Amino acid sequence: MKKMMIMGGFLGFLIGTSVGLAQHRSWSSILWRASVASLGAGFLLRWWGQVWIKGLTEAYQEKLAAAEAQRNQAQRSEKPSK
Repeated sequence: MKKMMIMGGFLGFLIGTSVGLAQHRSWSSILWRASVASLGAGFLLRWWGQVWIKGLTEAYQEKLAAAEAQRNQAQRSEKPSK
């Protein structure tokens, strides 16, 4: 999650700086806005990364459960009935 937050902070800083430059703001204003954008984007990307990892983990667990159920079904069909 550290990498996601760092990447979000970096992207937020770049976006904040770009917007400030596009609006022809002073450098102190650009730095302030870029810092706030960096903080917000860092937290947002950290949250999104946690949601994404949780979704991937749940999907993998469902896949394992489906494979286990299929294996159990195959074993039941192979057993000879008396």
